[in-house]
Parts: sequence; C-alpha cells; structure tokens
Amino acid sequence: MATCTTMQLESMKAGYTEMAKTKPTAKNRRTTKNAKGKALKRKAAKRKLARRAAVKKSPASKMELKYVPWSSIDLEDLNPLLQRQFVVGHDIMVARVLMKKGCIIPLHSHHNEQFTYILEGALKFWVDGKEIVVNAGEVLTIPPYMPHKAEALVDTVDLDVFNPPRADWINKTDQYLRGGK
Repeated sequence: MATCTTMQLESMKAGYTEMAKTKPTAKNRRTTKNAKGKALKRKAAKRKLARRAAVKKSPASKMELKYVPWSSIDLEDLNPLLQRQFVVGHDIMVARVLMKKGCIIPLHSHHNEQFTYILEGALKFWVDGKEIVVNAGEVLTIPPYMPHKAEALVDTVDLDVFNPPRADWINKTDQYLRGGK
C-alpha cells in the first residue's frame, strides 16, 4: 500500500483548492459535461444489469429441429369449401390453406402479423378499404389488428404465416371459419 508524506498531502490539497478557485471556461464545462454524461451512462447501464439480474427467468423451452412433410398432416375440413393443415413452431406458425372457388373467409382481425403467399390460384382480399387480388407467386402482408376478408377466385392453395401462432386455430375456436360447426 502506498503512503504519502505530510508534504505530499499538503501539495495535493493545495492543488485541489486551486482547481476549485479556477473560473469555469467553456472547455472546462464541456469536459465536466462529458464526464457527467459518461457517469450517467455508466449508472444507467449498472441499473439495467441489476434489473436483468433481479428478473427470474424461467428455463427456455427447448427448441428442436422439425422436418414435417405436408403429406404427414391430416387435412382439417372447416367447411365444404375450406381445408387446412398447419405446423407450429416456437414463435411462428405456417398453414397450408386449400380453398375451392367461391370460398369466403369472413371479415375478421387478429393480433397476429400475417403473410399470405399464394402457391396456386388467386384470392381477392378486402383490406383497409381496398380490394387487392393476390395471384400465384405473390405475397400479401397483413399487420396485426387489421380487419380483412378474402374470396377464392379459383381453386386456391396458399401458405399463411403467423407470428405469434394463431391460438384460435390451434384450440379450434375459430368459429368464423367453421361454417356454423
């Protein structure tokens, strides 16, 4: 451990006293501001780390690799013109939806973001006051909570991707698609 002599302590004290008497200049103020800013950032970072440490995290559910051929999933008959299959991941879901010409998906909305990719056929959508025809090879993105309706203009196969997964589809509580079932 280093020790200071009385003389060294007096010299340091005098230096601090002299610094305290010095008028603040623009340069001194900038330096002081920068030092204060850095100190505040360090304190904020420490608080953030402390909050993270305080939150008890549940063990993450183990994610696993899945290989799922569509042929291995039963087709779910929702009504005479509508069938579907789906695969659910951790935070995402993909559905293969088969619609006969004239099939109507009634006006609805959900908290899920949706991407619809048309593999075969064409769907006419009514979204946000617009009519949009989406053909094979095209994609429509629908933001969360945006009401939308669709009609199959011809026999159509599409892939719908949802984030997060659609709980009403998984739990089979999607009565708007089930034709009164």
